Amino acid sequence: MNNTSSQEKQKQEPLAVVGSQDAFEEEMFGAAFDGEILRRFWAFIKPYKRTLFIAMIGVLVFTSTQISIPLLIRFAIDNALFGDQPGLELLHIIVIGFFVVVVINYLANMVQEFLVGRVAGNLLFDLRRAMYAHLQVVSLSFMDKTEVGRLMSRLQGDVNSLQEFLETSIFALGDLVLLIGICTVLLWLDLRLGLLTLTVVPALLIVRIVWLPYARKAFLTARETSSTVNGALAENVHGIRAIQSMSREQLNYQLFGEKVKANLTAHLRASQLSNMMVPIVDTLTGLAMVIVVLIGGDMVLDGNLELGVMVAFLFYIQRFFDPIRSLTIQYSIMQRAMASGQRIFEVLDVPLAVQDNPNAITLNQHDGSVEFDNVSFAYEADRPVLKEISFRVDAGEVVALVGPTGSGKTSVISLLHRFYDVDSGSIRIGGHNVRDIALDSIGAEVGMVLQEPFLFSGTVRDNIRYHTLTATREDIESAAKTVGAHDFICALPLGYDTELDQRGSNLSLGQRQLISFARALVADTRILILDEATANIDSYTEREIQQALVQLLRGRTAIIIAHRLATIRGADRILVLRDGEIIEQGNHDSLVADEGLYARLYKLNQGSFDDYT
Repeated sequence: MNNTSSQEKQKQEPLAVVGSQDAFEEEMFGAAFDGEILRRFWAFIKPYKRTLFIAMIGVLVFTSTQISIPLLIRFAIDNALFGDQPGLELLHIIVIGFFVVVVINYLANMVQEFLVGRVAGNLLFDLRRAMYAHLQVVSLSFMDKTEVGRLMSRLQGDVNSLQEFLETSIFALGDLVLLIGICTVLLWLDLRLGLLTLTVVPALLIVRIVWLPYARKAFLTARETSSTVNGALAENVHGIRAIQSMSREQLNYQLFGEKVKANLTAHLRASQLSNMMVPIVDTLTGLAMVIVVLIGGDMVLDGNLELGVMVAFLFYIQRFFDPIRSLTIQYSIMQRAMASGQRIFEVLDVPLAVQDNPNAITLNQHDGSVEFDNVSFAYEADRPVLKEISFRVDAGEVVALVGPTGSGKTSVISLLHRFYDVDSGSIRIGGHNVRDIALDSIGAEVGMVLQEPFLFSGTVRDNIRYHTLTATREDIESAAKTVGAHDFICALPLGYDTELDQRGSNLSLGQRQLISFARALVADTRILILDEATANIDSYTEREIQQALVQLLRGRTAIIIAHRLATIRGADRILVLRDGEIIEQGNHDSLVADEGLYARLYKLNQGSFDDYT
């Protein structure tokens, strides 16, 4: 869109949901527990609660089998091998029991992994679908103020964090049960040895308490520096033409190198802190095993402890620190999930500034007229963009809007399409107030061709019928022929079935514009808006576009925004805007004769109002 749109949109204050650039480095950690976030999160999980319940049973069964395996080994040693009546028959029974437990362990693990993964996948789908659906209908005022990259971060990274939280929370239940179970069994097998073995736990907890703040800070710094590197990389990739044209390659390489070095330093620091816990846990594990071997061995030799019990102790100690490590990681995951959940629900809570009225009507029969009646509008209350403007466009009439940047031209068409609601006054289509018309109906009756035509991924045919999926092959080709696009489309490798590159970059700007005209023609709307449709093309292509416009506008009510006077010379009426007010109106000849602003620009042969001061 033209510069008017950009300037008007920049006047708006950013939403709290977006925040400053520094704040948006999307905080890695939030509160460890947020009841409101969990309540809303549960609303998405609730449809799968039965599956989740079965998965939890699988987790508990899996954990129970893990606890029981060392007990079976202990029983085999103390009874089948060194008991009062050792024998192969009892050993065979224990082996069979061991095999059954292992099979149950395997099946329970399969069930929990499959069901938790299934629920987490569905949750991922539901959250993204809910966010996508909401973003389709939020007002443009929100979209104008929110960077695409930030929304993508919430749709991707934050949703993934909640998915990870669900998966790990279920398994964390198993870790907690396993930890409690191991402690209980150790104390049950031998209270004194169990207490001596568990004396290493306070040391581990103290280390964790001291270690966690440093690790959290290091991980957050690593993420922030990674975000900075990614942002710099994306900016340089998108701006490579400007970089090369100004010979900034070497300097940018140096600046980028500094950011990468800072990122490397942060990641090395985070890695050091992360790896620090491994030898500490291994040392404490070894210490606990030394306690069991020395004290437990001495008790075995004295006849105060069975050999199988000591072996079971060793097996349990090997597993004891695993759930502690997992639960510590789960704490960080929960913090990330709470922060991510807050950001996700902030997006889902963005109010719909423009909504259908309960009794909104559908435009079936109307004359195609457009009327602005004392319309005022402002993005900010103290900075009006339009000031009580009034005009009418009769059915089949072509009206042009011209004016300096910031005069309100783009706001006029945004209000007509009801991307925003007016502050005062009214806008009518076919005699009906746009507030009383269903938004879908407005979209079906008001078509737009923008300065920079947006083509989507897909074939040429798909792009032409984008507004009307029911369009036939004949409709598509007829529209392309009418606007003069058929010949160049047929010259493409696969004709209408040629796949377009990103945003149609394998076509020239003029070709993309002609396809957008064909799309508008297939849409067959009664009212058509052209926003700087010829601003960025050369004079030769403009002649082709002008010929296409004649066909496109035939029988339609049209509002044209233009800087190039040649585009609007044949308009039925021209409205000249400045500072949100209509200061002149008439056809080309009458405005030139009036010797006002329009006439001065015409006589000076100015191609753009942006040059006027």
